[in-house]
Amino acid sequence: MRVKCVICDTINQLIDDSPQAKKLRNRPIHTYMCDPCHERIEQRTNARLATGHFGFYKSSRKIEEEF
Repeated sequence: MRVKCVICDTINQLIDDSPQAKKLRNRPIHTYMCDPCHERIEQRTNARLATGHFGFYKSSRKIEEEF
């Protein structure tokens, strides 16, 4: 399955039977991000979490308690 990153527009190949490919096929609202873009967003999110001014608004209580 060919997929395109929503941030940097690189085209990658996914195995057709992988869980990520099935999610993208069955739920069109899901988007694909390549590994470098995903890591970049993860680093910036963790930096915002470390400041203490970052909040999750639409999450469950269990997730909020873990942070």
